[in-house]
Amino acid sequence: MTAAAPDARLALVELPTQGKAGQARPRPLTRWVPSGAERLAGVVILILLWQVAFDTGLTTTDTLAGPIQVADAGWHMLASGTLESAIWVSLQRVLIGLAIGIPAGVILALAAGLSRAGDDVIDTPMQALRFVPIIGLEPLVVLWFGIGETAKVSLIVFGVIFPIYINTYHAVRGIDPRFHELGKVTGLGRLRFIRRVVLPGALPGFLVGLRMSVGVAWLLLVFAEQINATNGVGYLITQAETFYLSSEILVGLATYAVLGLISDLLVRALERKVLAWQPGR
Repeated sequence: MTAAAPDARLALVELPTQGKAGQARPRPLTRWVPSGAERLAGVVILILLWQVAFDTGLTTTDTLAGPIQVADAGWHMLASGTLESAIWVSLQRVLIGLAIGIPAGVILALAAGLSRAGDDVIDTPMQALRFVPIIGLEPLVVLWFGIGETAKVSLIVFGVIFPIYINTYHAVRGIDPRFHELGKVTGLGRLRFIRRVVLPGALPGFLVGLRMSVGVAWLLLVFAEQINATNGVGYLITQAETFYLSSEILVGLATYAVLGLISDLLVRALERKVLAWQPGR
């Protein structure tokens, strides 16, 4: 009698998973939907509602062109080479801004995070400056660098430095003090300690800052390309605004969004690769 009790309990546990004829329950419908398709559902619904609003006259070509008109404008801009050329110019500006801002932010974070003097000299001004709106610096940037490429790239650099600095600084400060003692015991020099202990330990925080910086770079590019631009995606938007071409304005905004999304996906792929040792990766 006592031996049968566990079997009875096991049968009660298995019973809810059986169908009426002893068959397993069918899988939920979402199991059969291709991976990632659920994420597109909201976008598709939004586009359909947008097209319905245009077809019913709630929006017009002058105020908000429909998705079909936007797609047609984008196709013509691609076919003429206008959009491709603008994307390349804008991408160069973002890459240059990141190439300057990322190393600068890392160097400042290491200098502030690894020494008391550096913390006193660097961190307080950086913490104060990060609350200054980057867009508010635009008049000063124009005064300092003129209205050429340097001004546009400088805005991106200023925006990129702070997310990199803040996240890397806190990652460096958060390294276990026992690693510092271990470095002293094993005779690691300053540079070897930074290379072998500090940089790997701060890598997760740095990547968080990198992901934020990439997003900030594309957001600031929208404003940077309003500074007397003669090319780039922002220039196309300004020209379209002049002639009330809402379809081309939306093409430019969609281009920014797609480029930003691709950049974010690349950073996330890098994060999964270099942090594969972390649990849950």
